[in-house]
Amino acid sequence: MTLHTPKITGASGRPVIRQLDEAAINRIAAGEVVERPASAVKELVENALDAGAGRIQVDIADGGKTLIRVTDDGCGMTAEDLPLALSRHATSKIDGSDLLDIRSFGFRGEALPSLGAVGRLTITSRAEGEAAQIACEGSRLSPVKPAALTRGTVVELRDLFFATPARLKFLRSDRAEMQAVTEVIRRLAMAEPQVGFTLRDVTGGEARTLFRADPASGDLFDALHSRLSTVIGRDFTDNALRIDAEREGLRLQGYAALPTYSRGSSAQQYLFVNGRPVLDRMLYGALRAAYFDVLSRDRHPAAVLNLIADPQRVDVNVHPAKAEVRFREPDAARSLIITALKSALAGAGHRASSTVGAATLQAFRPVYQMDRPSQPALSRAFAFQSPGFAEAPMAPVFAPPREEETQSNEEHPLGVARAQLHENWIVAQTATGIVIVDQHAAHERLVYERLKRQMAETGIRAQALLIPEIVDLSPADAARLLDAAPALAQIGLTIEPFGGSAIAIRETPAILGPINGEALIRDILDELADAGDSTLVQAKIDGILSRMACHGSVRSGRQMRPEEMNALLREMEATPLSGQCNHGRPTYVELSLHDIERLFGRR
Repeated sequence: MTLHTPKITGASGRPVIRQLDEAAINRIAAGEVVERPASAVKELVENALDAGAGRIQVDIADGGKTLIRVTDDGCGMTAEDLPLALSRHATSKIDGSDLLDIRSFGFRGEALPSLGAVGRLTITSRAEGEAAQIACEGSRLSPVKPAALTRGTVVELRDLFFATPARLKFLRSDRAEMQAVTEVIRRLAMAEPQVGFTLRDVTGGEARTLFRADPASGDLFDALHSRLSTVIGRDFTDNALRIDAEREGLRLQGYAALPTYSRGSSAQQYLFVNGRPVLDRMLYGALRAAYFDVLSRDRHPAAVLNLIADPQRVDVNVHPAKAEVRFREPDAARSLIITALKSALAGAGHRASSTVGAATLQAFRPVYQMDRPSQPALSRAFAFQSPGFAEAPMAPVFAPPREEETQSNEEHPLGVARAQLHENWIVAQTATGIVIVDQHAAHERLVYERLKRQMAETGIRAQALLIPEIVDLSPADAARLLDAAPALAQIGLTIEPFGGSAIAIRETPAILGPINGEALIRDILDELADAGDSTLVQAKIDGILSRMACHGSVRSGRQMRPEEMNALLREMEATPLSGQCNHGRPTYVELSLHDIERLFGRR
């Protein structure tokens, strides 16, 4: 069956081109700009911000379907301005001479007439003298009349999509629409930390505050830090790194979280361009790339970043709702994000997320019940603390404290090793508590950073095998591996075909020492399969180095001497990114004496 698009035809049967009336034009424009109540809220709040508002209140009923009211204390409009504000392509934000010089949230001049085309819109405003009011219903304007208002503007939109009832069928539940509105307000509140925002649900006549953020004081970073604590939470700000970098005329500001604060989704990623919230694939891809070698692929970084650029270098008019942007030099924007974040993460050194210790304590609490722990429960939880417990499968290695080590506790953030438990966990004493280190995860990160540093400086030195190791593979795996042979040679791994689908390993990276060549090859194949053909060569190399580091690290189950344990702790303190393994998991947990005492009900 063929579907035909009906046409308007004249007497001759030929299609007739007609000019649509103003009401139809406005409804079409509304379809581009106003997809749902959240879209209307975004347009109205951005108008309030452009008017210089210091406080903005948004009232919503029935998820925005029956009422959206935005009240601001901005500069307002005069009685003469009101009819113009409701005519298409009328704006106070540009003069039309340069459509790239955009220094405001909105400028298209379509939001208000579009809203008036699909709903019942009333605008009350006061700029100077007396306040005035105008109404628009289905694109029909009422005369301007006097009104009562002390300052600013109140825009009230009732019965959204009453003029286009088919659109109502595509809206979701009131709860879902309200969540979308809340997310819009949250993003704009992060973009403007020095402006106060209030969102209320007034369904049924009762006002219920859903979101409130008072104007934040201080400089930009102090205000943003305070606002993010309100909007995202203290956990984020306690574990976020300040970002302030400039390159090639672009500037990046904001906060990015430690890798150990990673999330299961991208829900805590907020990106802005010149203060405008955007959903831009290139920018999100750059954020992901910056965390490439500190997070596994199923984890996502958390960040709030604003990219500041000359308006002439970024086009914000490529999307009707202004959700996407286009950069004149996209590579420069991407490079700034990646280098700025990598530098900040490296500068964090061995620091890990504070939520790691909190999660550890929370895991213990169900065992102890906090008030009166039983002796059996204590035995099960801390069987590893003493070789006298029957439950301990391996005798711990103890490192008795020496006087000089005790005095150096305060000098070393990760303390001094006191024991190795279950041949994998190093327990260190600090000035304020204890640190438990995963020796394999920590050493894996240290080896990985050594490999990257060596490759950047002198190239990774290879060691020849006396007898080449032969590995049998499938034809497809052999072909994939041999395609990557030049890149592998750069990192000290030399392979060559050995008849059929077998390959011969001639050289391995010297830094790894004796290794299982076949296991390494199969890990590299997994990395190549995960990375895909479209991944950049450097990203592939970093991924392979990460896999190789695992083979050269201290394995679980190996007993370490006290001096080895302390050497590991010191190297962690001096190595960037050592607070997490190559997959974003913490390499150590820190517990303060205060928290331990609370755990045992002593505080």
